[in-house]
Amino acid sequence: MHRPLLSLAALVLIAGCSKPAPQQQQSAVAPAGVQWAVIVLYNQPKDTAAFEKYYAETHRPLFASHAQEIGVTRVELIRFSPSADGKPAPIYREADLRWDSKEARDKGMATAGFKAVAGDLPAFATGGFTVLLGVKTN
Repeated sequence: MHRPLLSLAALVLIAGCSKPAPQQQQSAVAPAGVQWAVIVLYNQPKDTAAFEKYYAETHRPLFASHAQEIGVTRVELIRFSPSADGKPAPIYREADLRWDSKEARDKGMATAGFKAVAGDLPAFATGGFTVLLGVKTN
């Protein structure tokens, strides 16, 4: 079962604008079990209640409506807790999206659905966000 995704807008921007140096590029064919990832890290929003409301009622359903087109094989959503001293975590939420191959990830990120989901990020990520592309190595 797919769980709705958190965010991807920055992904489209970063994927289109940055490429690793040739010596850093990963092989497109990974061993069995290795997954290609897009990870979105959300900074603390200006209003957490507004973030959560929009996220639950608008962004996650938007992602869910495009999940099949995007082709993700796994989605993990994490909301971070305050530290032991009660201070908010530097990162508020994380969305971890996975595909079974680099080609599948790149194809999914090129879809209109992914672009719609990614384009929605600025509507609620008022604290900013970071998008990372990677490959699971264990």
